[in-house]
Amino acid sequence: MDTIENRLKELGLELPESVAPLYSYVPVTVHQGTAYVSGQVPRIDGRVPYSGKVGKDVTVEQARELAEYCVLKGLSVLKAEVGSLDRVEQVLKVTGFVQTAPGFYEPSKVLDAASELLVKIFGEKGRHARSAIGAAELPDNTPVEIEFIFAVNLLED
Repeated sequence: MDTIENRLKELGLELPESVAPLYSYVPVTVHQGTAYVSGQVPRIDGRVPYSGKVGKDVTVEQARELAEYCVLKGLSVLKAEVGSLDRVEQVLKVTGFVQTAPGFYEPSKVLDAASELLVKIFGEKGRHARSAIGAAELPDNTPVEIEFIFAVNLLED
């Protein structure tokens, strides 16, 4: 079993099944050792468990939970594309969008959950640059959407 797969088990985490996008795009594009993972929405069994704006309809704690699920979904589609999460050399960038209520100025607190989880999974390779952006509206009224950029080694066996 892969090292990162073992780490996920140690953390009590399981990757969701990789599913095809609902719209006209690909989940991952890999170019010259860089994997770009499309924005991940935290749909579980086809629906977002908490919907609405953070700071009004959704608590910071609920949004943090959704951010962690976005990480697992992103890793799932990345693994489906490159074959193993052990190919990840570095998490390069995380861009997170948080659907915020007027006056909610803490999307970084929500995205910290995703950043912290990536470090738990990958160790130092999980440290990354990040943007946390408050948005007025997101697809399907989801509170959180996250995209990722990874450096991957496609040459190792």
